[in-house]
Amino acid sequence: MTQHIIDEHYMARCIQIAKNGLGSTYPNPFVGSIIVHNDKVIGEGFTSKYGGPHAEVNAINSVKDKTLLHECTIYVTLEPCSHFGKTPPCCDLIITKNFKRVVIGTLDPFAKVNGQGYLRLLENGIDVTLGILEEECKQLNTRFFTFHQKKRPYIILKWAQTQDGYMGHDDVQKWITNGFSRQLVHKWRTEEQAILVGKKTALIDDPQLNTRFWEGNNPLRISIDKFLVIPRNYNLYDQSTPTVIFNAIKDSSQENLNLVKINFEENIIPPILEYLYQKNIQSLIIEGGNDTINSFIKMGIWDEARILSSDVFWNEGIRAPKVNGERISQYSVLNDHVTVIRNL
Repeated sequence: MTQHIIDEHYMARCIQIAKNGLGSTYPNPFVGSIIVHNDKVIGEGFTSKYGGPHAEVNAINSVKDKTLLHECTIYVTLEPCSHFGKTPPCCDLIITKNFKRVVIGTLDPFAKVNGQGYLRLLENGIDVTLGILEEECKQLNTRFFTFHQKKRPYIILKWAQTQDGYMGHDDVQKWITNGFSRQLVHKWRTEEQAILVGKKTALIDDPQLNTRFWEGNNPLRISIDKFLVIPRNYNLYDQSTPTVIFNAIKDSSQENLNLVKINFEENIIPPILEYLYQKNIQSLIIEGGNDTINSFIKMGIWDEARILSSDVFWNEGIRAPKVNGERISQYSVLNDHVTVIRNL
């Protein structure tokens, strides 16, 4: 095999183990790293929870015989950091350990890195290969890249629909999908930083918007309620987890509950996304309802749609949204079907 093919093989492993950090590393990206000595993997690591060691550090710490490191190649999906944050620069550690070679999937778009880590490694005489499985590594951290390049969260639209294309009924809550699909949705919630519903969905469903069916972090709960008509005894006001309600009435702040006043005479999507950007929220899953989802579709401000389709027929109700894009995956959850579409 050529060196390029070998590098792709090991980088694919880095991508695989990096996914262990999805949902727990924000605002850091989730990164995978492996250490290879004489064509044998002797160390692996992925990014710890925010504030903990990065992937490279965990990979190095997992190596039993650290006297071998100067003979090793370290693979990492994202350019090693070159600045002091919650932890010291990974570049400095790699240089100190005198690695023979570093293979990087893609550069880091974060302004404090963005090529500086790559250059520091080169300047210290390390053999560096850049761009192995680059697109796959970018896709791995598409939330992180979207946030830093587009200055907004990565936006996921999610809804369930019947076989005949309905997503709900006015004033009535009816389940469309099976229990396993609902559990999957809670898993998705643990992977994102924020979740949003409109006023109508909040009034009809009284959703908790938490992750009670899956182990993981609760996302920031967000609702849009122009005149603050959602009753105060509803779940959104229970202060069990951080919640933001955008409205036209007032600003106020309590424990786990912020009312944020915005101008409803103008398009409300830009100020909402700007607020989330300023709060360092890198991903947002929008769970309804129809009007809210369609407002993002009409503006073209969405990155991914996840559609859960059941085998039931309603013959009436609220029509589900329609999106155009690239279908990137499709799979079944018992009698339900999940389709994932990427915005082009």
